[in-house]
Amino acid sequence: MMKKFLIVGLGIVLSTLIYGEEKMLNKMRFIFDNREIVVTLEKNSATKSLLGQLPLELKFENYGGIEKISYLPKELDISNAPKSCTSKTYDLTYYSPWGNLAFFTKDFRHSNGLIPLGKIESGFENLEDIDKALSVRIEKLGDEIYE
Repeated sequence: MMKKFLIVGLGIVLSTLIYGEEKMLNKMRFIFDNREIVVTLEKNSATKSLLGQLPLELKFENYGGIEKISYLPKELDISNAPKSCTSKTYDLTYYSPWGNLAFFTKDFRHSNGLIPLGKIESGFENLEDIDKALSVRIEKLGDEIYE
């Protein structure tokens, strides 16, 4: 019996070493109007803080034709997160000066205060309509835990 547990444990350790930490990343999903967007998250204090606020019900709006934004009820902890980034299409970010989430629908310039949170993994086609939904439910996907 003990031998079986050791073999299973060794398998988990080896798979983590072989496939890398990326396979252990957290994910979240945005659900609205029978649609879903799944985001693979960065590993930083801002995403950990966001996961701590979930589940959430938010309203998104179009901003400048290149972002879909929504304001969070509480600020995120950015103490251990990059303080700027150059966003690309399908990135999920947090703009710390305003306290909002932002999905980018087009590439954008490098911006101070823009914190990378993750990237859309599936449901790309649904992003364009997220601002038309009356409410978007955001929830954690999976049981992984950030340490």
